[in-house]
Amino acid sequence: MHDIRLIRDDPQGFDAGLALRGLEPVSAAILALDEERRAVATELQTAQGRRNEASKAIGKAMGQGDKDAAEALKAEVAQIKADMPGLEERERELGEKLQNALAVIPNIPFDDVPQGADEDDNVEVSTWGEKPSFDFDPKEHADFAPWLGMDFETGALLSGARFTFLRGDMARLHRALGQFMIDQQAREFGYTECMPPVLVKDEAMYGTDKLPKFAEDSFRTTDDRWLIPTSEVSLTASVMGKIVEDSALPMRMTALTQCFRSEAGSAGRDTRGFIRQHQFEKCELVSVVRPEDSAAEHERMTGAAEAILQALGLAYRKVLLCTGDMGFGARKTYDLEVWLPGQDAYREISSCSNTGDFQARRMNTRYRPEGEKKTEFVHTLNGSGLAVGRTLVAVIENYQQADGSVLVPEALHPYMGGVTKLEPAA
Repeated sequence: MHDIRLIRDDPQGFDAGLALRGLEPVSAAILALDEERRAVATELQTAQGRRNEASKAIGKAMGQGDKDAAEALKAEVAQIKADMPGLEERERELGEKLQNALAVIPNIPFDDVPQGADEDDNVEVSTWGEKPSFDFDPKEHADFAPWLGMDFETGALLSGARFTFLRGDMARLHRALGQFMIDQQAREFGYTECMPPVLVKDEAMYGTDKLPKFAEDSFRTTDDRWLIPTSEVSLTASVMGKIVEDSALPMRMTALTQCFRSEAGSAGRDTRGFIRQHQFEKCELVSVVRPEDSAAEHERMTGAAEAILQALGLAYRKVLLCTGDMGFGARKTYDLEVWLPGQDAYREISSCSNTGDFQARRMNTRYRPEGEKKTEFVHTLNGSGLAVGRTLVAVIENYQQADGSVLVPEALHPYMGGVTKLEPAA
C-alpha cells in the first residue's frame, strides 16, 4: 500500500516510479479522489462544529428568554443532524474507493533495479557450481520419474491435472528435502521455525498484497477462508496490526508448509511433470526488520536460500529481476534458477524479495525506534528456502544415472534411513 501523503508531495515522482514498470500515470486520478474525500471530510467536520456551537447557543437563548432564536437554532441543529448521516456515508464511500484504488497499484522499484520489460531484461548476477556431464542423453524428470514413484496418473485420477501422488523412496526423498531445508534455515541461519495455519482470513491475504490483485490465483473455501499460496502470508501477517518492540527486530521466521495455487494465470505452462502444481510444499523465509536494515537483510536471505542449493551440489545462477518482471509487492527481487539438464535450461527455484514498507502499511505493522515516541512502519522481506517440489525435480534430473536410478545427495543421507539411491521399479 502506498502512502497517499507521498503521492501528494511528489506526484510526478510517483508516476515516474510506475513508469519503470511500464504503467501509465495514476497520480492525477488518485489525487482527485483524495481531494474529493478530504473536501467531504472538511464539510463533515464543519457541520459537527456548527452543530456543537448551535447546541450550546440554544441554552443561552433560552436563558435570555429569546424563544424565537432558540427555535431557529433547534431547527438548524435538526437539519445538521439530518444531513450528517449522508455526509458520513459519502466520506466512508470515498475513503473505501481511495483505499481500493491504492490497493491495486504495485510497489515502486528501488533505484538499483534494472529497467526492462520482461524476463529477457533480467540481469545475471552470479553463477555457482558446475553443470553435470553425462555419458548418455539426460532425460526430463517426467520421462523417468514415474518408474521411481512419481505417479502423475493417480494424482490426476484423484484430483485432476497438476496433482501428483508420490510413493516409496520418492516420497521419502521429498520429505527429506523439506526437513533438510528447514533444519538448515533454523540451525544455520537463525530463522525461528513456525507451524502456521494454512487457512487464513481476507485480512491476512490483503495485508500481504495477495488480495485483491491475485484472488483468481488462490483457492477459497466455502466458509470464506483462503488456502495459502505460500506461508509468507501466515508468517508475515502474524505481526498484522502490531507495534513490534525495537529490541525484537530483526524477526526471522521459517515454515515448511503445504501451499496451494490455482495457477489461473499460467494456462499452458509446465503442464508436464512436477514443476507447476496446484498443491506443493515450500520452505518459506520471512524477515521483519528496521527500514535501514532491509537491504542487507535481502542479501542475507538470498544467501540462506543459496546455501541449500550449494549443500545439495546443484548448479544455479542468481538473477536480479528487472522492473517489468518483478512481483506486485516487491521493490527488489533476486531469483535463483537451478540447472535442469533434462530441459537444458535454468529454472526458477527461489524468489527472494524486499517489499519495503508496502506490506507493513497494508497490515498497519509498526515499530517504535529506541528512545523515540513516534512509531515507524517496519520493512518486510520474503523468500523461498526452497520450493521443495522443484528441488526434488532438480535432484533427480542432476543425479540421474544411465540405468534410470537416481543417486541421493550426500547432504540428505542422514534423512534417508540408509537409502542412497532411488531404483526404478522392475
